[in-house]
Amino acid sequence: MARGLRGKVALVSGASRGIGRAIVQRLVEEGMQVLGVARSGCTVPGAIGLTADLRDPAAPAAVVARAVADFGRLDLLVNSAGATQRGDFLALDDAAWQDSFAGKFFAAVRLSRAAWPHLQTTAGSVVQIAGAGGKIASADFTIGGSVNAALMNLTKALADRGVRDGVRVNCINPGSIRTDRLTGRIATVMREQGLDEPAAAAALARATGVARFGEPEEIAATVAFLASAEAGYIQGAILDVDGGWIRAV
Repeated sequence: MARGLRGKVALVSGASRGIGRAIVQRLVEEGMQVLGVARSGCTVPGAIGLTADLRDPAAPAAVVARAVADFGRLDLLVNSAGATQRGDFLALDDAAWQDSFAGKFFAAVRLSRAAWPHLQTTAGSVVQIAGAGGKIASADFTIGGSVNAALMNLTKALADRGVRDGVRVNCINPGSIRTDRLTGRIATVMREQGLDEPAAAAALARATGVARFGEPEEIAATVAFLASAEAGYIQGAILDVDGGWIRAV
């Protein structure tokens, strides 16, 4: 289905693997011109890859400037960067918290701020990739949950501004998606419970009350929808793409 994205320009952070890479691939397939940014670059065919560490306060503005210089405009910003650290709250020091907020939350803040004037010009949009942990508190995910909750609040605040400025801002909360991080969690269950991979994966899925894990391409499809004119009346939405994991209203 054509979504009217052909020829438009997207900037995607966290583009080297997992969900971010799948988003770049989908937007390229939609005919968009895409700049994919990550610390290890982006090698998706059809996209321009840029190596940058978005924890550096100066990097986001430079990345946005590069996208506009390369393509002449910016229609979509997807904030997908930033892995957050799991672990025992008492064992996580200030550096762990600062690193996670810098790579995910403050990177999104700075990219959005730098991109905003360009998105105003094109009546563009921002899509934040947060996570189900922002709604479901867990003792071993204090940092990630806090960062994701902050991203959801940022989404609502920027959407409020966006009504006036003509910029749509929405957020996706992925659930358990088959990425390298999920593979690591499955390996932990295998080790701790003495299970093989299929049994460990099934146990982890049952623990979150879902029938299966999601695929990165399913998140990418949701991004393409939110970026399209079909989603033109969706503003400030928090979409849980999680297989039914979040059951709260």
